[in-house]
Amino acid sequence: MKPKLFIDTWGWLTLHNKGENQHQEVVNFIYTTDYVFDETFTLFFKRLPATQAKRSMEVLTDIFLNERFNLVQITAERFTAAQALRLKFLDKPQISFTDLTSMVVMKELGIDMVLTGDAHFLQVGMGFQKIP
Repeated sequence: MKPKLFIDTWGWLTLHNKGENQHQEVVNFIYTTDYVFDETFTLFFKRLPATQAKRSMEVLTDIFLNERFNLVQITAERFTAAQALRLKFLDKPQISFTDLTSMVVMKELGIDMVLTGDAHFLQVGMGFQKIP
């Protein structure tokens, strides 16, 4: 049985309502990168009917832009650091370059928890914890 992530009423209301007193504090916990969006949008269009993929892409983009979640850009420096990780982990060819860029950002920002379905973040021994 797959683990599940539960968000209680407070969590949904706080994320949804900018007027909630802890809205920005909760929003500040959520980070992703432009590379993760790239990979996500690609999978939307690969796995969903085009109209549903289009709508999913628009909704996700709207949420991140309007809610001011932390959308981190992969800069040239972060790209170079991810290349160094790729070379360091030659024995782990299944780790995507997108995951490596995420690891660079997580280390840079002091983030150790990642919501993911794969074990790549654990396999590198960089102190990451996977949810679920």
